[in-house]
Amino acid sequence: MDMSETSPPVAGFTCGLDATLRLISGKWKPLILYFLLQGPNRYGELKRAVRGVSDKVLIQQLKELEADKVVKRTDYKEVPPRVDYTLTPLGLSLAKALEPLCTWGSENMPEVARIFAEREKWREGEKWREGEASS
Repeated sequence: MDMSETSPPVAGFTCGLDATLRLISGKWKPLILYFLLQGPNRYGELKRAVRGVSDKVLIQQLKELEADKVVKRTDYKEVPPRVDYTLTPLGLSLAKALEPLCTWGSENMPEVARIFAEREKWREGEKWREGEASS
Protein backbone atom coordinates (compact mmCIF):
# COMPACT_ATOMS: atom_id res chain seq x y z
CA MET A 1 0.00 0.00 0.00
CA ASP A 2 1.28 3.44 -0.90
CA MET A 3 1.07 5.42 2.34
CA SER A 4 1.04 8.72 0.40
CA GLU A 5 -2.38 7.81 -1.04
CA THR A 6 -4.12 7.25 2.27
CA SER A 7 -6.77 9.70 3.38
CA PRO A 8 -5.73 12.47 5.75
CA PRO A 9 -5.85 11.44 9.39
CA VAL A 10 -8.83 12.29 11.56
CA ALA A 11 -8.03 14.72 14.37
CA GLY A 12 -6.29 12.90 17.19
CA PHE A 13 -4.77 10.14 15.04
CA THR A 14 -1.55 10.28 13.07
CA CYS A 15 -2.73 7.60 10.62
CA GLY A 16 -5.02 4.60 10.26
CA LEU A 17 -2.54 2.32 12.02
CA ASP A 18 -2.57 4.68 15.01
CA ALA A 19 -6.38 4.46 15.19
CA THR A 20 -6.28 0.66 14.92
CA LEU A 21 -3.56 0.21 17.54
CA ARG A 22 -5.39 2.47 19.99
CA LEU A 23 -8.52 0.37 19.57
CA ILE A 24 -6.70 -2.91 20.19
CA SER A 25 -4.25 -1.60 22.77
CA GLY A 26 -3.81 -4.04 25.58
CA LYS A 27 -1.98 -7.32 25.59
CA TRP A 28 -5.09 -9.48 25.33
CA LYS A 29 -7.47 -7.63 22.98
CA PRO A 30 -6.11 -9.09 19.72
CA LEU A 31 -6.42 -12.61 21.19
CA ILE A 32 -9.97 -11.90 22.38
CA LEU A 33 -10.86 -10.74 18.87
CA TYR A 34 -9.21 -13.82 17.37
CA PHE A 35 -11.25 -16.21 19.50
CA LEU A 36 -14.48 -14.26 18.95
CA LEU A 37 -13.87 -14.49 15.20
CA GLN A 38 -14.47 -18.24 15.61
CA GLY A 39 -18.00 -17.46 16.87
CA PRO A 40 -19.83 -16.39 20.04
CA ASN A 41 -18.05 -17.22 23.28
CA ARG A 42 -19.13 -17.27 26.87
CA TYR A 43 -16.84 -15.73 29.46
CA GLY A 44 -15.49 -19.09 30.67
CA GLU A 45 -14.67 -20.15 27.10
CA LEU A 46 -12.73 -16.94 26.53
CA LYS A 47 -10.92 -17.35 29.86
CA ARG A 48 -9.77 -20.85 28.84
CA ALA A 49 -8.84 -19.75 25.31
CA VAL A 50 -6.87 -16.63 26.31
CA ARG A 51 -4.39 -18.43 28.53
CA GLY A 52 -2.58 -16.39 31.15
CA VAL A 53 -5.04 -13.52 31.46
CA SER A 54 -6.42 -12.72 34.91
CA ASP A 55 -10.17 -12.43 35.48
CA LYS A 56 -9.79 -8.73 36.31
CA VAL A 57 -7.94 -7.92 33.09
CA LEU A 58 -10.17 -10.05 30.86
CA ILE A 59 -13.28 -8.38 32.27
CA GLN A 60 -11.69 -4.93 31.85
CA GLN A 61 -10.65 -5.58 28.26
CA LEU A 62 -14.05 -7.02 27.35
CA LYS A 63 -15.74 -3.93 28.83
CA GLU A 64 -13.42 -1.66 26.83
CA LEU A 65 -14.09 -3.59 23.61
CA GLU A 66 -17.83 -3.37 24.32
CA ALA A 67 -17.62 0.39 25.01
CA ASP A 68 -15.67 0.79 21.75
CA LYS A 69 -18.47 -0.98 19.84
CA VAL A 70 -16.16 -3.83 18.82
CA VAL A 71 -17.78 -6.53 20.97
CA LYS A 72 -21.43 -7.09 21.86
CA ARG A 73 -22.31 -8.60 25.23
CA THR A 74 -25.59 -10.49 25.37
CA ASP A 75 -27.09 -11.19 28.80
CA TYR A 76 -29.81 -13.83 28.53
CA LYS A 77 -31.26 -12.90 31.96
CA GLU A 78 -31.25 -16.54 33.05
CA VAL A 79 -30.47 -18.30 36.32
CA PRO A 80 -27.72 -19.35 36.46
CA PRO A 81 -26.47 -16.29 34.57
CA ARG A 82 -25.66 -16.80 30.90
CA VAL A 83 -23.77 -14.15 28.99
CA ASP A 84 -21.99 -14.40 25.68
CA TYR A 85 -19.78 -12.16 23.59
CA THR A 86 -19.84 -11.69 19.83
CA LEU A 87 -18.15 -9.37 17.39
CA THR A 88 -20.06 -6.37 16.08
CA PRO A 89 -19.74 -5.57 12.36
CA LEU A 90 -16.90 -3.17 13.29
CA GLY A 91 -15.29 -5.89 15.42
CA LEU A 92 -15.64 -8.45 12.65
CA SER A 93 -13.88 -6.18 10.16
CA LEU A 94 -11.13 -5.50 12.72
CA ALA A 95 -10.69 -9.20 13.55
CA LYS A 96 -10.46 -10.02 9.83
CA ALA A 97 -7.81 -7.33 9.44
CA LEU A 98 -5.79 -9.11 12.14
CA GLU A 99 -5.95 -12.49 10.36
CA PRO A 100 -2.85 -11.81 8.22
CA LEU A 101 -0.89 -11.15 11.44
CA CYS A 102 -2.03 -14.51 12.76
CA THR A 103 -0.95 -16.18 9.52
CA TRP A 104 2.42 -14.42 9.67
CA GLY A 105 2.88 -15.54 13.28
CA SER A 106 2.02 -19.14 12.43
CA GLU A 107 4.38 -19.19 9.46
CA ASN A 108 7.25 -17.61 11.41
CA MET A 109 6.69 -19.16 14.85
CA PRO A 110 9.92 -21.23 14.88
CA GLU A 111 12.02 -18.17 13.97
CA VAL A 112 10.20 -15.99 16.51
CA ALA A 113 10.75 -18.65 19.21
CA ARG A 114 14.47 -18.70 18.34
CA ILE A 115 14.65 -14.89 18.55
CA PHE A 116 12.92 -14.86 21.95
CA ALA A 117 15.28 -17.57 23.24
CA GLU A 118 18.26 -15.46 22.13
CA ARG A 119 16.73 -12.39 23.73
CA GLU A 120 16.31 -14.26 27.02
CA LYS A 121 19.97 -15.37 26.93
CA TRP A 122 21.01 -11.79 26.27
CA ARG A 123 18.88 -10.52 29.18
CA GLU A 124 20.31 -13.11 31.53
CA GLY A 125 23.81 -12.12 30.40
CA GLU A 126 22.97 -8.47 31.13
CA LYS A 127 21.70 -9.40 34.60
CA TRP A 128 24.92 -11.34 35.24
CA ARG A 129 27.04 -8.36 34.15
CA GLU A 130 24.98 -6.00 36.34
CA GLY A 131 25.53 -8.31 39.33
CA GLU A 132 29.24 -8.47 38.54
CA ALA A 133 29.45 -4.66 38.40
CA SER A 134 27.70 -4.20 41.75
CA SER A 135 29.98 -6.70 43.53
